[in-house]
Amino acid sequence: MSDKHISSQFDAELNSISTNVLEMGGMVESQLHQAVYALVNMSMESAEQVIENEARINQMELHIDHEIISTIGRRQPTARDLRFLMAISRTTQNLERAGDEVARIARMVKSIIESGSPRNLPISELRLAADLASALLRKSLDSFARLDTTMAVAIIKGDNEIDNEYNGFLRKLITYMMEDARTISPSLDLLFLAKSIERVGDHAKNIAEQIIFIVKGEDVRHSSMDNVESVVG
Repeated sequence: MSDKHISSQFDAELNSISTNVLEMGGMVESQLHQAVYALVNMSMESAEQVIENEARINQMELHIDHEIISTIGRRQPTARDLRFLMAISRTTQNLERAGDEVARIARMVKSIIESGSPRNLPISELRLAADLASALLRKSLDSFARLDTTMAVAIIKGDNEIDNEYNGFLRKLITYMMEDARTISPSLDLLFLAKSIERVGDHAKNIAEQIIFIVKGEDVRHSSMDNVESVVG
C-alpha cells in the first residue's frame, strides 16, 4: 500500500473524528438552548428532555475516545497529528463536562418547579448570561472547524463577560435574600444554576485554548491574556 494512500486514509479518519466532535458540540449547544427555555418558561417537559438526552452526549464522548485511541494505535501519529488528536480528546472532555452542567441546570429547573418557588425572583435575567455562554460555545465550535486562532482569542476574552454577568447576578440575589428570607432557598438554587451557566462559558474557553494548541503548538492554559495574544501573534 502506497504512502499516499495511507496518508489519505489517515486524513479521512481525522476528518471523521472532527465531524463527530462538531456533532457532539452541536448537541450540547442544543441542550443548552432547551435548558434555558425550560428555565425562562418553567417548562417541566423541556427540563426532563434535557436530562434524558444527557446519556447521548456521554455515549458520543465514549465513541470519540475509542476512535482516538484506535487511530493512535494503528497510525502512531507524530508531531502535529498527535497534537491534533490530543487536543480533540481534551475538547471532547470539555464538551462532555459542558453537557453535565446543562443537565444540572435542567435538574435544578425541575426542582424549582416542583418546589413552587417564588416567581418574583430574577430568573429571566439569567437569560443574558446563558445567551452569552451559548454564543461562546457556538463560536468555539466554529473556531474548531476552521482552526481559527483569532476567533479563539476572542472567545477567551469573551469568557470575562460571562464572569461579570455571574457576579452581577450574585449581588442581585443577595439583595433578594436580605429583603425576604423566604427567597433564600430558591435563590441558592438559582445561584448554583448561574454557576453552571458560567462553567459552560469556561468550557468554551478551554476549547478555544485547545485550538491554539493545535495550530501553534503552545499550551496556553493558565496563561495571561498578554501571553495568549503573543503566542497567536
